[in-house]
Amino acid sequence: MRRIAMSVAVSTMVLPLAGCGVLNAAGDDASASPTMGDQVTVGLLLPEKANTRYDKFDYPIIKSKVAELTHKKGKVEYANADADAGQQAEQMQRMIDEKVNVILLDAVDAHAIAPAVQKAKDAGIPVIAYDRLAEGPIQAYISFDNELVGEVQGRSLLERLGSGAGLSDKIVMMNGSPTDPNAKQFKEGALSELTGKVTIADSFDTKDWKPENAEANMTEAIGRIGKDNIAAVYSANDGMAGGIIKALKNAGVTNLPPITGQDAELDAVQRILAGTQYMSVYKSYPDEAEAAAQMAVAKVQGKDIQFDALTQDRVDSPTDKQIPAKLVQVTALTKSKIKDTVVEDGIYTVEQICTAPYKSACAAVGLR
Repeated sequence: MRRIAMSVAVSTMVLPLAGCGVLNAAGDDASASPTMGDQVTVGLLLPEKANTRYDKFDYPIIKSKVAELTHKKGKVEYANADADAGQQAEQMQRMIDEKVNVILLDAVDAHAIAPAVQKAKDAGIPVIAYDRLAEGPIQAYISFDNELVGEVQGRSLLERLGSGAGLSDKIVMMNGSPTDPNAKQFKEGALSELTGKVTIADSFDTKDWKPENAEANMTEAIGRIGKDNIAAVYSANDGMAGGIIKALKNAGVTNLPPITGQDAELDAVQRILAGTQYMSVYKSYPDEAEAAAQMAVAKVQGKDIQFDALTQDRVDSPTDKQIPAKLVQVTALTKSKIKDTVVEDGIYTVEQICTAPYKSACAAVGLR
């Protein structure tokens, strides 16, 4: 999958459809699908709990937006699979049996869920892949620009290592779960920046994205490479970065190498302030989640013009080509960008970030 937009910026992509009333009007599209009213039921299937974003941001934002778009008559049926692909298939079957109107699916295993996607289609329930590109006959896809995420992470590591970086610098890569198609794209993006410029001394695909698995992998890498021979660590997300830092500290490393992350979790933001993690990738969850809700409601209400306006990109999965999509842009989150990203967007307050251990670090970057 290649992206359409190349700029590294947080997208202000949410279209003012509700404000114009078009999601709840017939519109002027002669080819529009048969419509339904505001009694919309959106099934929301999220993949895991190790990453706190799903319960803290995605679900409540989607729930709120669906209510707004349907005059509080629509509802969201929510289930989280806790990294269990079999459990997610069962959850999806329940939603099919309950005859929800549309499913937003963030797959635990993009390949394994394909038969359930087919069952939903056979039952007349459209499935929109959310955040991860599932296989099977999905109707649309919304996520962040995943290759760009990896590029931003890799580029940030090189910038931190400085102009003197070279093949003598050994990098450990801690990639995400092999069942998550996003993880492959993050890795490809990072490698496009790092290959030929530094040495990838060790690389792991981390089962279920779990921090404890990343910690174990990092301990193994330290044993092979040596604790003083690691110039930097590419971590695909913030949760794993926490496990990596534990492994390094347990090995007696006091001067931590630069470590990347993703998701701008609160713990990671505080680690960035403290200097134990170099950067994260900030992704505007409100932009993604609100647009997903708009897509779901537009799809089942037959508002084809609005649905098309929200899905102007195209992506390919292993089973389908030219899937209508929306790719949301991202930005690198370093110490100097905290105020302009997670604080300005209302993800965290200064009070939440600047607890007692971080007061002086916050003051140093103007967080008051």
